[in-house]
Amino acid sequence: MHIDHAGIATDDAAELAALYGELFGLEIAHEEEFDGMTVVFLDCGNCYLELLEPLEDGTIARYLEDDGAGIHHLALATDDIDAALETAREHDVALVDEEPRPGAWGHSVAFLHPKDTGGILIEFVEH
Repeated sequence: MHIDHAGIATDDAAELAALYGELFGLEIAHEEEFDGMTVVFLDCGNCYLELLEPLEDGTIARYLEDDGAGIHHLALATDDIDAALETAREHDVALVDEEPRPGAWGHSVAFLHPKDTGGILIEFVEH
């Protein structure tokens, strides 16, 4: 596995993308509206920053209300998401998603509960 992306909750994905473009020279690799959010992936060369702006009430809107803008999750790329979930089960890690589900950019995703992963919401992503 390797780091695929860091998901960042924000109130304004376009503004943050422009700032990161100016500060770090990052370019937009992909944009879409997905699951009640604007999602913008910025290309960091060997991984992405995924900017998540809520368009309606939902997980990211509640995260912003409770915690403010910032890193929401860390995503690890896997070639076999089912095997990755099985390994998590074998280690008694609580799963947010028992089965993979559709994610942004057409990828399959599944999340692990932060209570069992050092306080970090971990996402498995299979391209």
